[in-house]
Order: sequence, then structure tokens, then C-alpha cells
Amino acid sequence: MVALSETSDSRSARKRAGIREWAGLAVLALPTALLGLDVTILYLALPALAADLQPSSTQALWIMDAYGFMIAGFLITMGTLGDRIGRRRLLMIGAVAFGVTSVIAAYSTSAAMLIAARAVLGVAGATLMPSTLALISNMFGDVRQRALAIGVWATMFALGMALGPVVGGVLLERFWWGSAFLVAVPVVAVLLIAAPLLLPEYRARRSGPLDFVSVLLSLAAVLPAVYGVKELAKLGLEPIPVLALALGALMALMFVRRQQRLADPLLDLRLFGSRTFSAALVVLLVGLVGVSGVMLLVTQYLQLVAGLTPLAAGLWMGPPALAMVLAGITAPLLARRIRPGYVVGAALALSTLGYWLLATVEVDSNGVGLAIAGFSLVYLGLGTIAALGTDLVVGAAPADKAGSASAMSEMVQELGVALGVALLGSLATFVYRAQVSAMMADGVTADVSGIVEESLWATVSAGERLPPGVLLEAQQAFTAGLNVTATVGGIAILALAVVSIVSLRHVGAIGETTPSESAGGCGSSCPTP
Repeated sequence: MVALSETSDSRSARKRAGIREWAGLAVLALPTALLGLDVTILYLALPALAADLQPSSTQALWIMDAYGFMIAGFLITMGTLGDRIGRRRLLMIGAVAFGVTSVIAAYSTSAAMLIAARAVLGVAGATLMPSTLALISNMFGDVRQRALAIGVWATMFALGMALGPVVGGVLLERFWWGSAFLVAVPVVAVLLIAAPLLLPEYRARRSGPLDFVSVLLSLAAVLPAVYGVKELAKLGLEPIPVLALALGALMALMFVRRQQRLADPLLDLRLFGSRTFSAALVVLLVGLVGVSGVMLLVTQYLQLVAGLTPLAAGLWMGPPALAMVLAGITAPLLARRIRPGYVVGAALALSTLGYWLLATVEVDSNGVGLAIAGFSLVYLGLGTIAALGTDLVVGAAPADKAGSASAMSEMVQELGVALGVALLGSLATFVYRAQVSAMMADGVTADVSGIVEESLWATVSAGERLPPGVLLEAQQAFTAGLNVTATVGGIAILALAVVSIVSLRHVGAIGETTPSESAGGCGSSCPTP
């Protein structure tokens, strides 16, 4: 196999970044924030979109999920491709594709067309995410500067996610739902102008051709697996999702065996020999599952239960965004004095209080304040794990493998977002329909019952056609689904807090030197080897 580090990388690791590198970070923040924005901007646009395109409940979920699933499927390939053809070059190619496809998505005329556009956006997004993070590892050799830069990067992605509902609300107040996609166009234009001026080019010095069999195997492993999980959560133990999961597992095994035989693999499995690398990936995955699941429900609660306009609902998401920004910047600074595992564990433990508050939300005048307070604490945990978890993953890899490590970090986060929407969203839907079925048993026509059982947004859209009291009962059922989902998410996050402390306790405070791990890296606690 290719050596995991080179002497020149060790020399560059000692260089401190200057004005040009920090200006380059500002450029990289643009696509990073845009990608985060694109994850959540449709959360508030979904009711307006649904009224126009009339998607089925399955199509509505795919409109939300297709983007994240395709990013997850292609990240490994694109991360390695950037290492080989040039990280800046891949970033610019992906930016063009993202801008063009965003215009197509904005003017979609059917649910199927929008799903296809979201899928292509996911492929384009997969070129941007590892490129931005890997370039940071090249530009910031000093370990403390790198940790802070990655904290800023993670904060910008998380800020994009948090501002998605705000931007969506402002746009929907004045324009049609497709305007949410056109935000990408000016961002892409600025990136294409500034990137050649401020960003360095980097490619691995010793790398063979891209192994297309490995590419196909990686797709055949990830896509059936995430589809199977999504359908299993919705349908139960049906043959199709079980077969999809089995196929994904088989393809994953074949992928791993092929990587072990290749001299220059698509994914260097030695990275997983690092306890830091593996533990940080688990923290990112589980943490994002909890956050994304409740995020979708909270944004819908604000509009469909509390009755806020898209703009008002978006503005209410400001406090959670602020909590995330503070955590993303503060966590790397705290980790200079306190071991990162302890910082992550404490932040996750605090965020479980947020899940508890969401589990107590009701359909009343206090619901909005309680929901926002709880979600702010949830986002506090997200900002911490996004900043420190990502730095731990990237810091465990040498410079030539930064693209692959960045891709793995982003893959588990995107997979976490998609799985959160699929699993926790399906749980909330199950509770909603069970509650509605009990309430709609008597005195309601089959047509009305069918509308209400479909979803809350379908019930709200029906409006005056419904008998008195039906909408309130549907809102109560939806809130019950939010309560149950928040309870399950809180239990998982509390367990994750314990796992974080135990599995990352060996990692010293940022800047301390610890022995290298078997993968050839040492986490964020020591310089890149």
C-alpha cells in the first residue's frame, strides 16, 4: 500500500497559516454553508411545495431524502477522486454542477422531476464537501489552527442548516417555493471567481487510477442499505427492505475485501485502525440521526401546529442557530485545555435536556417557546460534535488521505441526517397515524379520515372542508409523535454522551503530543504525521 505520510507533509505541518489561508477559509465557508442550507431549506418550503406539486407521502419523503442519500453514496468516491485529480479542481467542477442543477430543481414541474434534481444535487454536493474539508487540512498545518479552522467550517455547515428555515421563510414570504433553490447561484458564482485566487491546489503525489469496480461496489453497498433502512422503518419486516439490507451488506463485504487486495484502494481501511477515527465517526453518525429527526418535526410543528407563517417560523429558529455557532467556535477552544471526549460528552449530556423539553411540548400557547428552548440545547450539542468530531476524524489521517478521511466524516453526517429523517420521521408518522385512527374511528367519513391519516400537512391543506375539531385532533396527534420521537432521541443521545467520554478519553487536549495510533495518525491531539 501507499505510505500514509511523507517527510514534506511533516515539514508543512509545522507551518502556521497566514492571511491568505484565513481568506481561503472564508471562500470555503461559502459552499459549506450552502450545502448545510440545502439540507434544511425545504423543511419550511415543504407545505407550499406539496400544495403545488401534490406529491404522495412517499414522494414527499424522497424529496427530502434523495439529496442526503446520494451524497452519502458518492462521498467516498469523490473524496478519493479529489485526492487524485486535485481538490480545488473537483471543488470547482462540483460547484458548476450544483449551480446548474439548482436552477433545474427550482423550475421542476412534478414531484418526480424534483426528486431527480435533488438526487443530482446530492452527487454534486458529494464533490464539494470532502474538497472543502480536505483543503483546510492542507492550508492549516498547525494543529491548533486546524482545529479552530475546522470548527469554523463545521459551524458554517451547521449555520447553513440552521439558517435554512430562516432563508426559506423569507423567500416564501415573497416568492414561490422554487426560489429556495436559486440561493445557490450567486454563491457558486463567487466561489468560481475567488477559488483560483485564494485556494491552493493539492493532489496526492503517489496514486494509481481510480478503481471503478470499487466505485460501483461502494454505491451498491450504501444505496441499498439506506433504502432498506428507510423502508424497514416505514413498512416493517417486509421482503423488499430486508432484501435491500441483505444486498447492501453483501456489497459492503465485497467492497471491503477488494480494498484489502488493492495496492491503492478507494478507501484505505487502515484508517479504521485508529480508535480516534472510528469513535469520532460513531459520535457524528448517531448525533446527526437524533438532530435531523427532531429538526424536521420542530419546523413542521411551528407551521402546522402553532400556525406560524414560514417567515415567523424561520425567525424563531434564530436562537438555535446562535447556540450552534457558539458551540462550534467555543468547543475547539475548550478542547485546548480539556480532553475533547469530555467536551463532547458534556455537550451531548446537556443536549439531552433539550430532547426532554421537546418531549413535553403540547398544543398550547407555551408550545413554541418550549420547542425553541429545547431545540436550542439540541443544536448546542450538534455544534460541538460537528466541530470536534470532524477535527478528530481528519486529524487521525495523514495529508495524502485527508480527502478520504473528510469523505468518511461527511458520509456519516449525511447518512445520519437521512437516517434521522427516515427513522425518527417514520416513528413520528407511526404515532401520528395510530393516534388519528383512534380519534377518527366514529363520526367521520372515509374521505375525511383518509385525508387526516395521510399527514398533518394534508389535513391543514384541506382546511375548511374538514368538520370542526378534526384539525385540532390531528395537531394533537402530530405533537404526540414529536414527544415520542424526542424521548427516543434523548435516550440515544444520553447513551452517546457516555460512549463519547469512554471511547475518546485517550485523546489528549488539542496541541498535546500523544503516541501515534495504528492507522498512522494520532487524532487532533498531535500534529499530522
